[in-house]
Amino acid sequence: MRENYDFSKMKGRKNPYTKYLKQPVTMRLDKDSIAYFKGLAEESGIPYQTLINLYLRDCASNERKLDMKWR
Repeated sequence: MRENYDFSKMKGRKNPYTKYLKQPVTMRLDKDSIAYFKGLAEESGIPYQTLINLYLRDCASNERKLDMKWR
């Protein structure tokens, strides 16, 4: 390996992964909902927050709408 490197001629480039970065949010979820995803996390070995993200991403990509009627 060299002792010194010359980076002055190096050209910068935009990070191609910035569109995949996650944004932190604060949400209030029912205890039952969290318990459900934590149970799935134990079964699958995937962190529960990742499971929630995957579920929401699947809903968004398939444009699923909640069919719910308020009384």
